[in-house]
Amino acid sequence: MQKVITLKDMCLVTKTAPMAAAVHGERAKCLQRLIRLDMPVPMTVAMSFDAVRAIAAGQATDLPQILRHFGGKPLLSVRPSSMDPDWGGPVAILNIGMNDAKHADLCDTLGEDTATRLYMRYIQTFAVEVARLDPEEFYLPDQPSKDALRAMLSNYETEMDAEFPQDVGAQLTEVLRSMARTWEGTTARLLRQAKGAPPDAGLGLVVQEMALAVGAGVSGSGVIQFASGTTGTPEINGRFVPQTLHGEGLRDSDGALYLTRDPRGPSLEEHAPDAFAKLVEFGALGRIRLREEMEIKFILLDGQLTILDAVRIQRSNRAAVRIAVDLASTGVITKEDAILRVQPAALSELLHRQVDRSAKRDVFVRGIAASPGAASGRLVFTANEAQASAARSEACVLVRRETTPEDIRGMHAAVAVVTLRGGITSHAAVIGRGIGLPCIVGASDLDLDERKRTIIGPDGRTLKAGDMVTVDGSTGQVLVGEPAMLEAALDEAFQTLLSWADDVRDIGIRANADTPADAQTARNFAAEGIGLVRTEHMFFHGERVDLMREMIFAETPIALAAVLERLLPLQRADFSEIFQIMQDQPVCIRLFDAPLHEFLPAGKQGMRDLAEVLNVPLAQMTARVDDLSEYNPMLGMRGVRLGITVPEIYDMQARAIFEATVASSAKGIVLVPEIMIPLVSAKREVELVQSRLDAVAAAVRAESGVDFEYRLGVMVETPRAALRAEDIAEHAAFLSFGTNDLTQMTYGLSRDDAGKFMSDYVKLRVYPEDPFHTLDLDGVGELLQLGADRGRKGRPDVTLSICGEHGGDTAAIAFCRTHGFDYVSCSPFRVPVARLSAAQLALKDKLGT
Repeated sequence: MQKVITLKDMCLVTKTAPMAAAVHGERAKCLQRLIRLDMPVPMTVAMSFDAVRAIAAGQATDLPQILRHFGGKPLLSVRPSSMDPDWGGPVAILNIGMNDAKHADLCDTLGEDTATRLYMRYIQTFAVEVARLDPEEFYLPDQPSKDALRAMLSNYETEMDAEFPQDVGAQLTEVLRSMARTWEGTTARLLRQAKGAPPDAGLGLVVQEMALAVGAGVSGSGVIQFASGTTGTPEINGRFVPQTLHGEGLRDSDGALYLTRDPRGPSLEEHAPDAFAKLVEFGALGRIRLREEMEIKFILLDGQLTILDAVRIQRSNRAAVRIAVDLASTGVITKEDAILRVQPAALSELLHRQVDRSAKRDVFVRGIAASPGAASGRLVFTANEAQASAARSEACVLVRRETTPEDIRGMHAAVAVVTLRGGITSHAAVIGRGIGLPCIVGASDLDLDERKRTIIGPDGRTLKAGDMVTVDGSTGQVLVGEPAMLEAALDEAFQTLLSWADDVRDIGIRANADTPADAQTARNFAAEGIGLVRTEHMFFHGERVDLMREMIFAETPIALAAVLERLLPLQRADFSEIFQIMQDQPVCIRLFDAPLHEFLPAGKQGMRDLAEVLNVPLAQMTARVDDLSEYNPMLGMRGVRLGITVPEIYDMQARAIFEATVASSAKGIVLVPEIMIPLVSAKREVELVQSRLDAVAAAVRAESGVDFEYRLGVMVETPRAALRAEDIAEHAAFLSFGTNDLTQMTYGLSRDDAGKFMSDYVKLRVYPEDPFHTLDLDGVGELLQLGADRGRKGRPDVTLSICGEHGGDTAAIAFCRTHGFDYVSCSPFRVPVARLSAAQLALKDKLGT
């Protein structure tokens, strides 16, 4: 015998009813809160998650227990009630109970046209949403009539081989079954899981008495909210549409009244002042008692107010920050609540211009969203073209197959970058995030013709150099044209929220900064120092790249020394400026790391240009380039290996750091520079470099007469360095884990090429996430833990940090807090995100959640 759903699975919503959002859903619980605030809410019955699951499984509902609350000839609505409104759900079904008899009654009270339109709309909704019939067979005519009504009922009977149900119980049974099964369907499951819902998320349903919005007096449907969903600023907005049938009117502005008095036209405040005042009162009451800015849906019937629902207003990320701060500032919620209410990722949007969410998007191609923000500009295909555009004050978007260090000048000149190749930690992605440049990588569906200077999209459309495009680095979309934009929102609310976050977080947040401009950005975002200065990036600007190339081609010690002597003041000036910007905060400088081939030109024309600059024969130039070529440069002569084999480079950098330290101390800046050795895999490497650095430091002390200290550390980015951290830490005051290269070497996976297949790997669950985007806590994380534990054995007071691209990721920050790391370092534009993430983690630990 089939089980019947009983009264315990259903609940009449009253002030004292035993209800919970985890049992009946957030909508049902919110309706109870409104009733407790004495708002005029229609009679409502809530059905639990278990009841809806039972209905989906085919169990019968005890309809008399529901219908007994609504009188003899009710009109009802059924709406979804999940734990989180953002998870979606089946569409609401209104006017359940409409039948021939009810239609006749309403013809007398509302008029034939209105009653007929109401009935036909309900038949259409029931046929399409409940019976799953073809919408084309149930269109609504412009002018309702009894003949059209009879034709629609006939269509239903033909399609279903049964008359349209006239019993309210029969209609309600079918509606409940349809909505329950829709929630359990595969498509619905996938959609809500994509929004973060757990696989077993339940759906509640609320059965509510309908409130008609058609009457002789002021009648209609409306929605009102008391804060802007776009900016979060306090303001009354919404709409009221007189004489509306449910399901129509609110989506269209025709005939709508303004809510507040407005010189442009009539308003609800003028036509129904008592009802308007009551809505304002309810809004203020809901804000305080519900601790949220709510959107109230309401009905007026002859001036009498009914509240249908109140939901958390939909809001942009900038509005979410403003609303949370305003609620806390006025004492409605605590500062800790405000911190927890804002998603850290939301802050990324506020740091950059964004495409307006309401703007029309003409998507040309999609790639990997590598650096957030949006910018519009004309297409260019080389770094030189980008620089020329910048010189003309013309915004441009640089498109490349993949970028190299030689393209950095062009990237700085462009407003956005798109590459056909690469992944989330490719060259373009890392530089883009570092300088706050919108960037899309891995747009492999593009066909780039460098000779014709065109790109062809996956739909066959062609764009040429000079065409206007928009890069949305937050979504990974390249758009044709120039849609409306929203400006960055680093307003007072943004700054206030982060200041509160700083008060509660318990791990340091530094920034990766390669230039003085990066350091200033880090300072602006309140980074607690610089955790990584990649000094090789200082040499890709202006004439410096030519000096680097001259150094590479120096064939004698005297020639090498001459070039380094010219590079020394440039480095010293860079470090002095960074020290000046950061004042007394720590600055960690990584010695030269990049393989030399990155400074060499690509292609024959580049070779000829360099041969001309250096005044050497092209054949000699080509031979030297061949000598420097490596099968795998990222695992070849770079980092400490270059520093040991050509020690003069590190000597020059050390002297520049120490001389900048002396100059800064003369200005009253107190600092102890941190020097980091890259790509270490053996203790002996550290010993060799340390001895030369100590010698340079002694020489600068003797020459300047100024005493200073420095801290030497190691960038742990090889698995062997993590395993041998106990030995290495004996000579290192700090260990900073470079998670980009450590991930690459642990997986044996090129971070530049992984984008070609990584999405397939994630879809097939080979990896749960792209390990270059989200730190692999199981594999790479174990090496981090081993390295940290062994490093402490070798030196109990060793400072521990991570400085790879994962530094701003919430999971990585949580890992570092758990294992006692001192700080994380990330790109400057990730610093606010990291500050908020760290604060939320500390609060959740405190609350035990």
